[in-house]
Amino acid sequence: MDSHLIQGNRRSLAGFVPQHFGWRQEGTVGVITLNRPERKNPLTFASYAELRDLFRTLAYVDEVRALVVQGAGDNFCSGGDVHEIIGPLTQMAMPDLLAFTRMTGDLVKAMRACPQPIIASIDGVCAGAGAILAMASDLRVGTARSKTAFLFTRVGLAGCDMGACALLPRIIGQGRASDLLYSGRSLGGEEAHSWGFLNRLVEPEQLLANASAWAAEIAKGPSFGHAMTKRMLHQEWAMGVDEAIESEAQAQAICMMTQDFHRAYHAFVAKQRPEFEGH
Repeated sequence: MDSHLIQGNRRSLAGFVPQHFGWRQEGTVGVITLNRPERKNPLTFASYAELRDLFRTLAYVDEVRALVVQGAGDNFCSGGDVHEIIGPLTQMAMPDLLAFTRMTGDLVKAMRACPQPIIASIDGVCAGAGAILAMASDLRVGTARSKTAFLFTRVGLAGCDMGACALLPRIIGQGRASDLLYSGRSLGGEEAHSWGFLNRLVEPEQLLANASAWAAEIAKGPSFGHAMTKRMLHQEWAMGVDEAIESEAQAQAICMMTQDFHRAYHAFVAKQRPEFEGH
């Protein structure tokens, strides 16, 4: 294939200004901020769609190597806006309801297909669709005062929302996921950490700095290799062990063709730290 055609698919986010959430780029780390703090950062029809489109675009953006998702103020995200989403949903016919639930599921699909590792920075309320955003991220940093709730049954719905019944058991186990999805109860920060939902537990004033530093550390690594790791972690859920081992053999052989692999070897020989470039 013509290399110019390949390069033509690459994109830049320089000058990108979203309408429904905050975005900034700190070096090779992108920071997404849900920024309606007066309402605990709820999602709307438009913000769902714009987030989905951003994660899809990031598959073609080389300059961003890791992502942080946070909420403005002292909360992560309170889920779908009651007045702007929940109310209108009660007036919709089945075709429109299905279009909505498929669109919200597409956001999770876009997050899982996005090659950059995503770190959720969780403080305060993390509920409903907000809990799903945290779940769909690759890593989670939270505080003791964070409260994560998959509260769909509290509003008369099923716990199987946006992939929760597939993703959550793989993070914390079937029994614990069943507890949260049936009850809709809040999972406090310390319990979330002991259960493995939160990878790290930090003080509120250290939260963003910790998540950003972790993202920057990841961004210094081999971004092609990280993207392959994320893809295989996702794909291998549906594989048998033999199939997974063969898939990993193929994936690793591909990574061995990158210059980052050669850079790491030559840096080791020279007793230096490798500087990865993502190819």
